[in-house]
Amino acid sequence: MNCSIITIGDEILIGQIVDTNSATIAQMLGEVGVRVVWRVTVGDGAEQIRSAVSEAMERTPLVIITGGLGPTKDDITKTTLAEMFGSRLVRHEPTYRAVEQMMRSRGIEFNELNQGQALVPECAEVLTNRNGTAPGMWFNSEGRVVVSLPGVPFEMEALMREEVVPRVKEHFALRSVVHRTMITFGLAESMLAERIAPWEEALPEWLHLAYLPSPRQLRLRLSAYEVAAEVAEAEIDRRFAELEVILADYFVGYGEQTVAGAVAEMLVARGATLACAESCTGGALSSRFTAEAGASAYFVGSVVSYSNDVKINVLGVRAEDIAAHGAVSREVAEQMAEGVRRVCGADYAIATTGIAGPDGGTPTKPVGTVWIAVATPEGVTAQLYHGGKLRSVNIERSSTAAINMLRLVLTKSSGL
Repeated sequence: MNCSIITIGDEILIGQIVDTNSATIAQMLGEVGVRVVWRVTVGDGAEQIRSAVSEAMERTPLVIITGGLGPTKDDITKTTLAEMFGSRLVRHEPTYRAVEQMMRSRGIEFNELNQGQALVPECAEVLTNRNGTAPGMWFNSEGRVVVSLPGVPFEMEALMREEVVPRVKEHFALRSVVHRTMITFGLAESMLAERIAPWEEALPEWLHLAYLPSPRQLRLRLSAYEVAAEVAEAEIDRRFAELEVILADYFVGYGEQTVAGAVAEMLVARGATLACAESCTGGALSSRFTAEAGASAYFVGSVVSYSNDVKINVLGVRAEDIAAHGAVSREVAEQMAEGVRRVCGADYAIATTGIAGPDGGTPTKPVGTVWIAVATPEGVTAQLYHGGKLRSVNIERSSTAAINMLRLVLTKSSGL
């Protein structure tokens, strides 16, 4: 079954905030067999809202709207929908009492604007918002369902999970949709596509492959629509098993796995610890590990040695090697990794030193040049990484490349 998504708000159109709601809604609906085929963002104007909702209802039997349900004058979604469906606004007593209690518990005056949050179109089924003041609304009009949700992401997500998805499953006869995603790293999209071309050409017609690149990883998603779930899942398992062999070292995992998460699992499994020494990545590398739940089980610490003095005095990098080879060099990266491993008492260590940009490059060491080193109980090794001209992308990609270098070292040492 198909669905449309409408996000409302001038703040989205002018780039003041990023629309993450659409992605969340599409993912949650996709898991139960609903496919988003049309999406639009409109401003806080009644005519824009009416036009978008009317077009969406012509396109799909289900329409999800977010935004424009706040207590201020610019939030007009509720009144616009009431007019569209020929309904008057009435006070929903359970919402009124819940908002009153919420305001009082927060020490906020329960004024006329907050009281107005309990006004809903009489024809709508109210969806209880346990995390905010604006209730969701479910409209059923001539076989079309329109759902209006608050734009605050955590409120919207809870309403989708607790109220909307269960009702959609009950209201519509949904057919199977199966998605599964493989995580890879180390091959550019074009190179990966070339490598797996024969495998991709052999896929059955009903199985669709999508490439989803980002600086941290390249995801490959296989999707099956309107095929029996058990058939689709078995075929996807078989095809991805083939792809694991084809991609070998470039395969990281499935679903929400990350390169850092894969490394974390291997470190925990062997009871090993990790430390990082960072120059050009400035802490970004370490933050990738500490963002993982349970990082304290393996991550012991890091040194952001942005200056040569810290490299020399804290990590023990030889001043003469910096003078001879430069701070961005194999010699310095290896000594940084060995030094932080020693200082932190870790089993493994990663080090980065490079030129993130946009300035600082030379003809022999242009912007994007990064040396990465990994120190292990058996020794230290280093690799040269070449990025581009954008500072943020260089930091992101070189951090991932550094983590992936350790992943490959751990994979090979375990005999996998």
